[in-house]
Amino acid sequence: MEQKLQELKQRLQEIYDLDHIGMLLGWDQSTYMPPGGAAARGRQMAMLAQMSQEKIIDPAVGKLLDDLQKYAESLPYDSDDASLIRVTRRDYERATKVPPEFVARLSAHQAASYQAWTQARPADDFAKVRPHLEKTLELSREFANYFPGYAHIADPLIDMADYGMKAASVRALFAQLRENLVPIVQAITSQPAADDACLKQTFPEEGQIAFSCQVVKRLGFDYERGRDDKTHHPFTTSFSVNDVRITTRVQENDLGDCLFSMIHEAGHAMYEQGVNPAYEGTPLASGTSAGVHESQSRTWENLVGRSRGFWEYFYPDLQKTFPHLKNVSLETFYRAINKVQRSLIRTDADEVTYNLHVMLRFDFELQMLEGTLAVKDLPAAWHERFEADFGLRAPDDKDGCLQDVHWFGGIVGGMFQGYTLGNLLGAQFYAAALEAHPEIPAEMKQGKFDRLHTWLKENIYTHGRKYTAPELVKRVTGSEIAIQPYIAYLRAKYDELYKI
Repeated sequence: MEQKLQELKQRLQEIYDLDHIGMLLGWDQSTYMPPGGAAARGRQMAMLAQMSQEKIIDPAVGKLLDDLQKYAESLPYDSDDASLIRVTRRDYERATKVPPEFVARLSAHQAASYQAWTQARPADDFAKVRPHLEKTLELSREFANYFPGYAHIADPLIDMADYGMKAASVRALFAQLRENLVPIVQAITSQPAADDACLKQTFPEEGQIAFSCQVVKRLGFDYERGRDDKTHHPFTTSFSVNDVRITTRVQENDLGDCLFSMIHEAGHAMYEQGVNPAYEGTPLASGTSAGVHESQSRTWENLVGRSRGFWEYFYPDLQKTFPHLKNVSLETFYRAINKVQRSLIRTDADEVTYNLHVMLRFDFELQMLEGTLAVKDLPAAWHERFEADFGLRAPDDKDGCLQDVHWFGGIVGGMFQGYTLGNLLGAQFYAAALEAHPEIPAEMKQGKFDRLHTWLKENIYTHGRKYTAPELVKRVTGSEIAIQPYIAYLRAKYDELYKI
């Protein structure tokens, strides 16, 4: 059995390396590649994607998994070998349903669509990307149809990102959350908004990046195994446990954009850096689901990064970096970074209204996949629905349906639910961490984040994909995913700020 296990690991290493070379090319396209390289880059990424797909569906992989099945069953469920065989089996069975030729077509199209979006959004030119989005929708449906038997066409796409979730289960969870959220939103937005003018002054790019780097390093992002760069839409990518990269964008008239996107992406990166190094080169070496991954970025960005204790430590350093903040009290700054208001941009949205942005996008995804919303009608539908939900109307498509990269660089379906699942899971995990270590908030006031980082690493990060998200949540918190910890967190924090 040992020989067969090693042969499987060797094959998986080859697939891992091909996938991560492709990710490296994608990172370069989003950071440093000149626009003229887009066509060749799409071809190169398609070739790698097809090669990887051909390797994972090789019948020899299936034969090895069959030969190793009895060995896996003889081991404890949570042993590394049993987990590797189990997760690889799941990936193999899913992959064998999708032709390598399709994977290549999808990859090439995504590269071209992303490049078109980088030009279309600043130009407010939906027409430029409409054909790309129509093609993406066509490919998304084609992908879903490789998995017949679904209750909703989005189910296979959601399952890819958040294993075990379906459109119906996400809708039910979102309906329960909306019922609890809307009264909180209404209670807060009926009051005068907090003054956030202190965040809208001039903050030179160099100072913003330097301070943000200082913060994420203090939180636990390891610059010996990572780096940060600028991009159009912030993201994190991992080429190995020891090479995890984050990106950000900077607006010199908005302090929060660079800072909180850096903390958010560092949350993703610390998860990837915390995976057990023994899993390197195997399917276990990454986060277990989109929702769990987002739980980490949202925990560090919001539950930590927007907490009062966090800024009791960091605010004096921020004032030294930007002396014009010396006349702004900590209380004023704290209220500013936690301002609640109905706003146009998801990535800038506050904790209370953020999930309403996600729900809107999730509904549009389902409608486009169902065929009840045509791509050509998306801009008008966006403005109508946004005005109904938020009482606002974007002046253009740039801050409307063009604002997120996901539909233009990925697929339609399964892209957005992970953000809200992440908010729910983040609060649930954080409550478990505080139960184990009540001293964490007091330590954060002193700039000490090691205890929280270590707890997350030991309970979540190190396991990689060993457990499914539902298994991990039950293991860490003792219960299923629930909205109550998140609602309790919001009510406690924002009742203090707004007396709701």
